[in-house]
Amino acid sequence: MSIDIKPHAYDPDSNPELFEGVLARRVVAFAIDFFAIAVPVVVAAMLIFAFGIVTLGLGWTLYWLLPPASVIWAIVYFGITLGDERSATLGMRVMDLEIRTWYGAPAYFVLGAVHAIAFWFTVSFFTPFILLVCFFNRRQRLLHDIILGTVTINNAVRAASLRSLMTPAGAR
Repeated sequence: MSIDIKPHAYDPDSNPELFEGVLARRVVAFAIDFFAIAVPVVVAAMLIFAFGIVTLGLGWTLYWLLPPASVIWAIVYFGITLGDERSATLGMRVMDLEIRTWYGAPAYFVLGAVHAIAFWFTVSFFTPFILLVCFFNRRQRLLHDIILGTVTINNAVRAASLRSLMTPAGAR
C-alpha cells in the first residue's frame, strides 16, 4: 500500500503575493460574514416576535428554535460558500481571498462546514488568544487551518496584480 504525499502548493518565499495583506483582510471578511449570518437570524427573531403578538404570545414559544437554527444556518452558509468554485465566503470574495487545501485543491462543502465548526471550537475552547497562532507560522495559518490542512490566500486576480506591482520595472 503506497501513500501519496503531496508537496505543499503555496510557498510564501517563492510566492509572497499570495500572502500579502491576507491577515488584515481576513478580519474584515470575518466581519462581513458575521453580518451575513446575523441578518437572517435577526429577521427570523423579528418574525417570531410579530407572530407572537398575532397569536397572543403563543408564537413566542418558537424562540427555542432560534439558537439551533442559527448554528445550522452558519454551518450551511460556510459549507455552501466555501464549497463554491471560488472557495470563498461572501466576505472573502469582497476581500479577494480564497481557501485552498495545503496541496492546492479548492474547498468543498464538508470542508467548509468543518472549517466553521473548527474555528468556533478552537476560539471557544482555547480563548480568542489562539488567533495569535497566525503570527508564528510563515503561511499565517490559524490553528483550525493547520488542523484541517487549509491555507487562506489572495485569489488569482489579486495575486496577479500584486505580482506585477512587486516585479521590478527592469524585470518586466
